[in-house]
Amino acid sequence: MGTTAREPEMGLTFEKVWAMFQESDRRMQKMNEELDRRIQKINEETAQQMQETDRKIQEVARQMKATDERFGKLGHRFGELAEHLAAPNIIQKFNALGFHFDDISGLRRIIKDEGSGQKIAEFDILLENGESIIGVEVKSRPSERDVEDHVRRLEILRLNKDKKGDKRKIYGALAGAIMLEGVKTSILKAGLYVVTQTGDTVKIDVPEGFTPKAW
Repeated sequence: MGTTAREPEMGLTFEKVWAMFQESDRRMQKMNEELDRRIQKINEETAQQMQETDRKIQEVARQMKATDERFGKLGHRFGELAEHLAAPNIIQKFNALGFHFDDISGLRRIIKDEGSGQKIAEFDILLENGESIIGVEVKSRPSERDVEDHVRRLEILRLNKDKKGDKRKIYGALAGAIMLEGVKTSILKAGLYVVTQTGDTVKIDVPEGFTPKAW
């Protein structure tokens, strides 16, 4: 007995295939819409989180700036306090090293240009006699930058005195209530005296082999 062909209605027809494609396309479109919805939601949530993060960063930056300003003012006031604490005893300490100062020539001494009259340098403490000048910078906590700045300040003072024919030797000192060891080493390498605050007096640290630089 031969085999009989399958009835046409039991096989795939164009209409059935077309319907399958339409159903598949509908499901795909629905999946894409759901995916787009989820992506949009994620983007919106991410944008909100980024805005919140940015707001927090700005708030932290504002607080840090306010803290820096408060500490800056405090450091300035502390520096002024250290300056006045150092002044009464510093003459005695330098005289013990062989200098002969009778009095402090100036606190916050401003050096002006002879021609223009403009301020070219300023010293917290300036000790003077007929032979020597010592320019002292007082900081609550000296830094490497303070060493460089004070050397330039002394160089300016030297030029200013040369213009006046003043040949007295100029020395420098950097004083601090808090003195880091690395900064102390830099001060000594620059040929400056190290002055530290100890209670209600000051101490000049002169290690063995130290030779102060004369400008």
